[in-house]
Amino acid sequence: MDELEAVLSRVRERVLPEPEERERLREAAATLTERTREAIADLPVDADVVQVGSTARGTWVAGDRDIDLFVRFDADLDRAELEEYGLAVGHAVLPEGHEEYAEHPYVKGSYEGFDVDLVPCHDVETAAELVSAVDRTPFHDAYLSARLDDGLAGDVVLAKAFLKGIGAYGSDLRTEGFSGYLTELLVLELGGFVPLVESARSWHPPVEFDPEGHAERTFEDPLVVVDPTDPTRNVAAVLSAANLARFQHYARELLAAPSEALFEPAEPEPLDSKEVRAHLDRRGTTPVAVVFDAPEVVDDQLWPQLRRSLDGIVGGLNDHGFDVLRARAMTNATGAAGAVGTSNAGTSDGGATADRNLSGGAIRAALYAELEVTERPAVERHEGPPVAVRKHAASFYESYVDDVDPDTYGPFIDENRYVVEREREFATVREYLESDAASDVALGAQVEPAFADRDVLVGEAVATLAPAFGRPLREFYEPRP
Repeated sequence: MDELEAVLSRVRERVLPEPEERERLREAAATLTERTREAIADLPVDADVVQVGSTARGTWVAGDRDIDLFVRFDADLDRAELEEYGLAVGHAVLPEGHEEYAEHPYVKGSYEGFDVDLVPCHDVETAAELVSAVDRTPFHDAYLSARLDDGLAGDVVLAKAFLKGIGAYGSDLRTEGFSGYLTELLVLELGGFVPLVESARSWHPPVEFDPEGHAERTFEDPLVVVDPTDPTRNVAAVLSAANLARFQHYARELLAAPSEALFEPAEPEPLDSKEVRAHLDRRGTTPVAVVFDAPEVVDDQLWPQLRRSLDGIVGGLNDHGFDVLRARAMTNATGAAGAVGTSNAGTSDGGATADRNLSGGAIRAALYAELEVTERPAVERHEGPPVAVRKHAASFYESYVDDVDPDTYGPFIDENRYVVEREREFATVREYLESDAASDVALGAQVEPAFADRDVLVGEAVATLAPAFGRPLREFYEPRP
């Protein structure tokens, strides 16, 4: 434990904001809050402003530059007026800001080097009466601010740094990790960062925490943390089983062999084409990639659709005998490992970002898979029912007995059932991926139109993806827990 405490002490020095950083943020937030109050005073309706999120609670990692201000309007104000007045305040406070959209529009900008979100919401009595998801955030802030002392706040920062270091932080639907609010609730519930990792190493999902003991429904997620401000909601609903397992793995590693490296995010260097070909030579598999323009939607819409499309293609490949060893969806967008950005309004730390990093051009997406089999025989076996099952067996037999196709063998009896060997629909993986059948699988609704104009790469041709997809390719070929 002495070794662990020594590591955590050094990490604290790096990740806890210095007093000067805290004061700069406090001054910036105070100025922006006053500007917001002045802008509210010009409106024909009443409202107030509250700072929310990690920087309001002192739980931000050094270097994070986010200030989140929520303008609360009367709960009876209709949506159109809330949007109108909210944007008016946002543009008055951030004249060089721009509009973005989460559940409703808001203004995003910068001030004194800080990223600022100015978000309108309804001032509801309880979280159970919320009109939109962002209305919940001030309740989160009030709950945590009343319970987190300086020691626990510091442990929250350690937990966030740890989760960032292992790649499991972020409630966007690409990452499917731990949100800031979830992290803070877990530290609060377990009593600190070390108790949290000590507990996590022995979890047997499903694991449930109910801070206020008032769950009103049953949840089926691997980790359940009932929202203390809204008992109908699981704060950990977005967290994937893989990221929960990742957290457990590295919790055990930290306790067994404490290391500062676990708190330091590792940005993978892109693979180049030569390195991709070296992996292909060593593995002896055949890679395939279906590449197309990603639909222009926010990432919390894009990534579920890419995953759904990947599942559909993998299912189709397996159904046609091209056995998939491993697969993943990728984009060529900037950011960690092909991430396109996030959309987390009213979820993690009270932020409301919903932007896409277009990097000056259209984003390309790839459904990438490694196959154990890429070519099948010209015929395939098709079994009918046992001969003893008279009605169904007769139907099967009669459907083939008069078949004049010279490429069909049978029907004949093998063991106790009718069998035919018929021409295979697709003998090569390229034939399948370029066919209409590949579009007939369950694709994301907005992926489907783009999929029609796809490029199919097979074998070493995938090495040409390296300049654009180098980071996700390194993650694919050099995976870690």
